[in-house]
Amino acid sequence: MSSLRATFTLSFAAVAAAVTVLVGFLSYDAAARLVRVDQQTVFAGVVQDLRGEVREQALEPEDFAQSDPGHAGALDKIVRPSRTDVQVLGPGGAVVDRGHPPLPVAAVDRQAADASAAGTLAEHKEVEVGGNWYRVATVALGDGRGAVQVAQEFSDTEDLLNELQQRTVLLVAAVVIASGLFGWWLARRITRRLVRLAGAAEDVARTGRLGIQVPVAGYDEVARLGRSFDRMLGRLAQSEEDQRRLVQDAGHELRTPLTSLRTNISMLRRIDELPPAAREELVADLALESRELTDLVNELVALAAGRSDTEPVRRVDLGEVAEDVAVVARRRSGRDIVVRVSGDVGVDGRPTALQRAVSNLVENAVKFDRGGAAAIEVVVVGGVGGVGGGGSGGVRVEVLDRGPGLAEGDLERVFDRFYRAADARSLPGSGLGLSIVREVAVGHGGAPFARRRDGGGVVIGFTVGGEGREGAGGGG
Repeated sequence: MSSLRATFTLSFAAVAAAVTVLVGFLSYDAAARLVRVDQQTVFAGVVQDLRGEVREQALEPEDFAQSDPGHAGALDKIVRPSRTDVQVLGPGGAVVDRGHPPLPVAAVDRQAADASAAGTLAEHKEVEVGGNWYRVATVALGDGRGAVQVAQEFSDTEDLLNELQQRTVLLVAAVVIASGLFGWWLARRITRRLVRLAGAAEDVARTGRLGIQVPVAGYDEVARLGRSFDRMLGRLAQSEEDQRRLVQDAGHELRTPLTSLRTNISMLRRIDELPPAAREELVADLALESRELTDLVNELVALAAGRSDTEPVRRVDLGEVAEDVAVVARRRSGRDIVVRVSGDVGVDGRPTALQRAVSNLVENAVKFDRGGAAAIEVVVVGGVGGVGGGGSGGVRVEVLDRGPGLAEGDLERVFDRFYRAADARSLPGSGLGLSIVREVAVGHGGAPFARRRDGGGVVIGFTVGGEGREGAGGGG
């Protein structure tokens, strides 16, 4: 988790640094370009005004003298407002009035002083004077009378821009450091709950206890992950509890047939000593116990498989499922089984599980209505609602028989695992068939139900796609 924090921190700092560097560079470049262009524009304007002045008038070097404070020189209205340094040259390039600081006089400057055409220009883009850098322009007065040198210092501007550059770099560094600290704080805040969630997962892996409470706070994605993890642990804990209870119940139920089989097998060692009737009874008892044991194992496997979500969900017509189950049950039992379907009975579900549930209901009715003359009815109704009749879209499956019925106290418990009513304990069966019906119904968003039937017998069934458990007064 520390690496995730580091990744958050570095990523945040990198993004902030990239944005700050880009903005700082563009800002500095724009400011530097603006300042330099402005300075060059001012200097170029001074030079152009000076050239225009000397072309319009025949001026002498003395006209540009600056030594007399009361003298209004020709450059007062051009040079003074721009704070440009001025140096006046006489014929041959001799210095008549030095600048402040004095400017160097090169060969091209002397040529300009001797030039015959007024306004002749000699330019120097970079001249070092006293450790500073200037741009210098020499403008001829014409007819060899001399020239005027004007200079503008740009090193101070560059110093200002360098200082601005240094401050920009410091600002970028400060922003990067601040963004890194903020990114670390933000990453710590974000990952704090992930750390707790990882700790809970490690505790589960180390101890194997699924009942650990996962701390959940907030409504963001981390909180959703925590709640999902908590629900997952709850489901796993419930599954573990169901598995433990199933194993315990199965072990309890398996003891009886296994004990009987062991007793009968021990009797086989003395089968030669038994009379023929006892032999027949022993063999029949062994066959019955083996069938009971086989049925019980099959029911346990079916119950465990019924809780599996591996079977894909698809559209299932429960009317067709009921018809298929009725065909098989008629062939096995020879009983008359009638199927009635009404409404839209298509649901999204797992076909094998639903068929198993309907088959268990029909087999249960055949077993308890042995020798009955009335037909066993299978009713499938679509468009039923949930509790209280609210809503629609569910499907109800119910099987009606004319068997001995159920006591009032057995109606709620008949779907419990291995539970068998008092009247049914002498009949073959494992007590798991209706438990499987309940598992399938609940797994498909419904519930099982059972009620006594008017005139004798019971109505047992389940709903799928509804909102809750049907009461005893559900429609038949």
